[in-house]
Amino acid sequence: MFAVTVTFTIKEGQMDAFLPLILKNARASVKDEPGCRQFDVCTDPSHPNTVFLYELYDDEAAFEAHQQMPHYKDTGPAVAGLVADKQLRTFDTVAR
Repeated sequence: MFAVTVTFTIKEGQMDAFLPLILKNARASVKDEPGCRQFDVCTDPSHPNTVFLYELYDDEAAFEAHQQMPHYKDTGPAVAGLVADKQLRTFDTVAR
């Protein structure tokens, strides 16, 4: 598996505009991408301007395919003005 985490800091007052857009992307990813196994959108009431994404893909190629999907390409520009900061990290599975 290939894990992706994204932490967004949303601009003040923009969470209501951001969440529907990222949720639409998450749902389309799981529904339309065979290599996307999980796409969670998480918030924390103690950090009201933070959104954390946890995504699982079959492999790095599946994540690269995700980045070519129309719903992914539409989401970036749609949320760009709503986001103050974005941090993306990727992780490979470590065999035990």
